[in-house]
Order: sequence, then structure tokens, then C-alpha cells
Amino acid sequence: MHSFKSPKPPGLAALALALIALASGCAAPSDDRPNIILVITDDQGYGDVGAHGNSMIRTPNLDALHGESVRLTSFHVDPTCSPTRSALITGRYSSRTGVWHTIMGRSIVHRDETTFADVLGDAGYATGFFGKWHLGDTAPYRPVDRGFQEAVYHGGGGVGQTPDYWGNDYFDDTYWHNGTPKPYEGYCTDVFFDNALRFIGEQAERGEHPFFVYLSTNAPHGPFLVDEAYSKPYADKGVPSPMDKFYGMIENIDDNMGRLSSKLDQLGIADNTLLVFMTDNGTAAGVTNTHRTQRVGSENAALLKRAAKEEADEAWQGFNAGMRGRKGSEYDGGHRVPFFVRWPGGGLGAPRDIPNLAAHIDVLPTFADIAGAGIRADLDWDGASLVPLLRGGDWTDRTLVVHSQRIRFPERWRKSSVMTQQYRLVNGKELYDIAEDPGQLEDIADANPEMVAALRTEYDSWWDRIDDRFDQHVHLDIGSDAENPARITAHDWLPPEDSMQVPWNQGHIARAPAVNGTWNINVTQAGTYEFDLYQRDKPANFAIEAAKASIRVGDVEEAAEVPAGASNVRFTLDLPSGKTTMQTQFVAADGTTRGAFFVYANRL
Repeated sequence: MHSFKSPKPPGLAALALALIALASGCAAPSDDRPNIILVITDDQGYGDVGAHGNSMIRTPNLDALHGESVRLTSFHVDPTCSPTRSALITGRYSSRTGVWHTIMGRSIVHRDETTFADVLGDAGYATGFFGKWHLGDTAPYRPVDRGFQEAVYHGGGGVGQTPDYWGNDYFDDTYWHNGTPKPYEGYCTDVFFDNALRFIGEQAERGEHPFFVYLSTNAPHGPFLVDEAYSKPYADKGVPSPMDKFYGMIENIDDNMGRLSSKLDQLGIADNTLLVFMTDNGTAAGVTNTHRTQRVGSENAALLKRAAKEEADEAWQGFNAGMRGRKGSEYDGGHRVPFFVRWPGGGLGAPRDIPNLAAHIDVLPTFADIAGAGIRADLDWDGASLVPLLRGGDWTDRTLVVHSQRIRFPERWRKSSVMTQQYRLVNGKELYDIAEDPGQLEDIADANPEMVAALRTEYDSWWDRIDDRFDQHVHLDIGSDAENPARITAHDWLPPEDSMQVPWNQGHIARAPAVNGTWNINVTQAGTYEFDLYQRDKPANFAIEAAKASIRVGDVEEAAEVPAGASNVRFTLDLPSGKTTMQTQFVAADGTTRGAFFVYANRL
């Protein structure tokens, strides 16, 4: 039986570069190393690309990239946003980095993890990030703290979510540039591509170092907002809402991919640029709730097959490339995604499909290999360099695992898939032969108890490897020289166990839910701190709907009256340094209580 650990075959070119670097005592030479661009979109599934068989969506530039690329057709990620991104940037299974949710502080990569920007920056690459981060909004968890020399990004997991700049709506928004809010004109995806193209142009003009660009769009994640010029043609063809807007957002991404490709050609750097396109999980809105694979389970396989045949005569319900499940699902539709690799000068051979099992954890080892940074044993990566596979070399079979937790503490076997080249063990009990049954319609567990037992053993070994941080919490710094004041939001609080409500978007906060939670914080320096408590974020200038307010930081607690019409209440506390907790409370005249959804902590 294959080990759950990934093979780690080093690339010969990378080893040669690493030896040169070692001998010279400096980073590997940059003159023949490629630029690296990683484009990842949000909530776009495998079936949301024309080249994959979707007859409705228009993606001519992605289709062209598909035709020019080596394509990994069994490439897997976690079923949701932050977990995928945490594994992507660290080369380690997401739960090992402390990430298994998208809120509650469980979407923040622990500060001791090393990212691909760290690795490539140390190897001499200029590093830039543009778009959706969703791995921490305060120092030391921001992109600019994790190895990126330049970054333009929104807050939280999407434009309009709680940590984002208040009032952003995809158009003419304010994003953070290197940690400072800055207004931008235009649609969000256009803005992120604009800034990535500017960075690429600047680096190409300097010509001093190769560059690494991580371009992570928030589109087509909801809310589904896009210019009607993109969405109306789909609505006119009978594509239901919100899929019409979802497709329109993807078409806008496709236009921007065309701009990117043209820019590389214009600069004369396309041949020596490694361009990767992927997505972060299965489709969010590319199939309707009545799509056949959603409403028919494996126990009704015959019905599903018959329904699929009839589907062509029905209204458009979307396209999922024959897979079961969507975003959040443990079935392949939740975690199998596009992965295109184009590198004309990289010796990858002719464009082709590669069916071997691969995953997000392989991206950092691959980039490190290509950049001459070497395979870092000290970082204990779970992934392997894909360079030998991409160049047609041998590849060892492997067993990989993904899961979707989205709870306070992970639970064994919850929404999990143990994957080999041939099989999927789902939730520890359902077994599918993915080669014969890619739609995962026929559970063959009862007929294959030995395979089920073997894959359960693999899972147990994997679980023992990834469970070290389950009882650890990320602590948000206050008083840090890197960021003072620190802006802390309800997105990252831990709610009471009997509530589990986290106001993760600004629309929820505008409805003033009567909920509260506790933050884990790290007082970086002993001293006097001012805490400003807001119900809505500072730019909203919204009058607090409360008569009294209080704050508790560790053992220090203060309370005060809320002045009529005040948008914030300020407390001044003397605090010792160290890790502790923080909780706030607003009490309305009718006795309703809620936490302050935004807190600014300033060390004086």
C-alpha cells in the first residue's frame, strides 16, 4: 500500500542551481531562472472552463492557455478557501498550519510557518501579491509579513466581508497597499490584474531578478457582482441567477488572463515565465441546486444516469464535468480543480493531459525546485516537486487526503476523502473506483473490505501527522512595531460553543446581531494602550446602538457609558506583555448585548 507521504523526486536543474549557490555562498543565479506567476481564482470549479466541456461559458483565453499547457487533470485542493491557500503557500497540509476553517481565527496560518514568498524571496526573486489573501488581516499574518515585497489586497475572505474596508462593493473600492488603505478605481478583478501587470512591467524593466507574482482573485466568489455587460448575455440565454453573474465574473477573469498573456508577449518574457492557472475549490454557483449530481445520491445511480441523458432537453442547470459535489464537498466535485502549467522555454514538451494524482501541497516544492532553492527538508513539506512529472519523468504513486472541517476543532473522518490514483475513500466508509466511476455513483465498500481497511490505515497515519495544532490558537498581535494601531474584527473571534455565530460579512454586521465572542491576542509590549470599540467600522461613522460598553483584556476590565450619537468608545488600559484574551460588550437600553465588531488597539 502506498504511504500517505508524497514522493520527493528532486529536479536535476534545481539541484545544479542549488550546488552553484552553495559553492558561491549566495542565492542561485537569476539569469536563466524563470519568472513565476500563479493565478488562482475563487470558487471557480473544474467545469467552469469552456475547454473542459462547458458549452455555455465563454473563456477563450483560458481555453487558449489550456491548449498551450501541460494540464494536471487529477489535481486536488481542500474543499474551501483558506485551507487551500494555507497548503498552497506552505507546501504542508492545511491543518498542520493551523487552518481548517474560514473564520474564528482558524483561517490564519501560524506565524512560524514559511511561505513560498519567503522561499523565493530568499532565493533572489522579487515577490508581489495581488487580490485575496484570507490567511490573516493583522501583523504578523498579512502578505507583507509573509515574504511579499509588494501587496495589494482586500480584507477577509472576500470583498465586503467583515475585515474588508467598510463599504467595499467590487467597484471603485479601497484596498490595502502594503498595509495601508488606498482607494482604487475600477472593478476588483481589473484592479488586481492592473497592479500585477504594473509590478510585472516594473520588474521586467529592471531586469535585476526574476519575479514571483501570486495573483489571487476574489471573483467569482459571492456576492455575485459584475457589470451587466458580462452577465446579461448569459441571462438572455436562460442561465439562471446567480449563475449568470457567476459566469460573467469568470468571463471578466478570462479577459484579464488575455491581458496578462499579451503583457508577457509585449515584454518579451513569455518563454521564460512559468504561468500556472488553478482554482481554490469546487464550483460555488456553476451548477444549480437542482442539478442532477446534487439531488441524486449513489444509492440512485441508475436514476442519475437516466436523468443525465434527459438533462440536455431541460433548462441550463450548469456543468460540473460529470463530478459529484461542489464547493465544500468531500466528493471530487468539491476539490478537483483545473491546473494548467505553461512554460514555453522550460522543456515541458508538448501540451498534454497528465492524469497522475497531485495537489496544492506540491506547488511550493515545485516552485522551489524551479527557482533553484532546493527541496527544504527543514520545512517538512508534505508535497513533492512536480518538475519530473511535468517533464515526462517517472512518478511514484501516492495517497493523499483532503477534508473540510469548518468547525472549532477538527473531527476525525469529517467530510474527508482519502485518494489514490484509482480509489476514493469518502468519510471513512464509502469507497469509489474513480477510474471506472468518476461520478462516484456506486459505493463498492462492501465488496472491497481490504481496500477500505488499508485506506483507513492511511488516513489514521495522516491524521496523526496533521493534528499537532488542533488545540492551539493563533494570537493577534497588539502593540507591534509592524502595525500600531492594530485593527481587530469579529471575523476572528471565537464565539461561545452554544452559539457558533461569527459576523463574517458587513451585511451581517449591519443587521446588528446580538452575538459576542472572544479574541486570542498577544500584547507584544507592556505599556499603556488605547482601545476604540466600534459597532460598525470606523469609516462608517455609525452611532453605536448601546448605552453602556465594557472591555476585558486578561485580568484588566473597564466599563463606561456610551455618549449619545458616539461612533466609538475609548478605553485606556495598562497591560503586561504576553498572550491573553480580549472580550468587549455593548449593552443597549433594552438590555440587548452584543460584542464590539471592530476594535482598534493602539500602544501609546
